[in-house]
Amino acid sequence: MNRFWLFTTKFMTYEYIALAFRLYIGWMFIYASLGKVSNPAIFAENIAAYQLMPYWGLNLAALILPWVELVCGFFMIIGLRTRATSAMLAGLLLIFTLAVVVNIFRGSSISCGCFDTVGEPISWTKVAQNTLWLFMALVVHKYDNIFLFRRRSFFRKRGLAPAVPTSR
Repeated sequence: MNRFWLFTTKFMTYEYIALAFRLYIGWMFIYASLGKVSNPAIFAENIAAYQLMPYWGLNLAALILPWVELVCGFFMIIGLRTRATSAMLAGLLLIFTLAVVVNIFRGSSISCGCFDTVGEPISWTKVAQNTLWLFMALVVHKYDNIFLFRRRSFFRKRGLAPAVPTSR
């Protein structure tokens, strides 16, 4: 059993696993935001169905949240400010998961509103899925060391970077 945890810890701290998680989470948030950006009124109705936000904030949330998801997903894919972006996405996933759990305990039979305007109903499967994505975002936040827009980013850790010319 100890070898299993050692292997799991070593596997999860590997930087290319964090890169794969980063690309997956980024793609998933971009995909989720596309339907919401084009139909903010329907997304506002989905938010209102959760009955957790005051009425005056529904339209503002329906306009801003999809764009936050789109920009954060794009930043995750290109590797720009990945620690801040993954922290934001982890916070969003935590809020989404708590909203689903609250409505499951209330007995509400509402649709998730995650990807499509007419989505799947909320369930414990959605909670497990969001928890897995939250774990992936936290792994990216902790162990992602591959930055696209940094000088010598892909060669930085192994000492394989080409020599930097010095000025004369």
